Amino acid sequence: MWQIMDMLNGYKKEMVSAADALPGRDRYPYPLAREHAVLHTDMLGPDAPVDPRPWPDASEEIILAGGCFWGIERIAWEIPGVHTTSAGYAGGHTPHPTYEEVFSAKTGHAEAVRVIYTGGEQTLRAVLEQFWSQHDPTTAMRQGNDVGTEYRSAVYWTTPGQGELVRRSADRYQEALDEAGRGRITTELLPLAEAGDGVYYTAEPEHQQYLAKNPYGYCNHGFNGVACALR
Repeated sequence: MWQIMDMLNGYKKEMVSAADALPGRDRYPYPLAREHAVLHTDMLGPDAPVDPRPWPDASEEIILAGGCFWGIERIAWEIPGVHTTSAGYAGGHTPHPTYEEVFSAKTGHAEAVRVIYTGGEQTLRAVLEQFWSQHDPTTAMRQGNDVGTEYRSAVYWTTPGQGELVRRSADRYQEALDEAGRGRITTELLPLAEAGDGVYYTAEPEHQQYLAKNPYGYCNHGFNGVACALR
């Protein structure tokens, strides 16, 4: 099945260049949802176009991508220490893209999830343990039958300390994959500032906490068969 999907959507696995990406726009073409439907926290924080508010003290931000953002967001909001999450787009070149534009693979963005958390390294380890084990980081530009650059696996960090922990976690998880006879990690590991235009864009309201609002909605995430406690 994967081979068939790759043949049908192979063109979507080629990353678009900044020069060839869709032009985008200078503002969001849709209203932004603000309250998290599950955690009842502010999803926009200091990025809100009206009444911006700071994140809680000692909170940190990291961006995760691993296929359809609906499933990755649900995984993240269930982790203790996570203050809020949102579905969005990151790692591409088109400013303020729409879902349809990202799906075309002509923006360079991945479907991504912003995670705002407290608890420092303890929480981040828990987030990364779930991230690595709840999707397949060995399939390039694809997650299950979802094929395209928008479905790639990626972690974009916002502090040097996060970057060190992310890289250590990838090395440790690769060891676990090797022991299990699985493939090599293809996950894009970069500071957010170096991923495409360096900006995270919040997605349309209908994508926020989608699986809480639609419990039987599409989701291809789940345990991939390789668990790994991070040191």
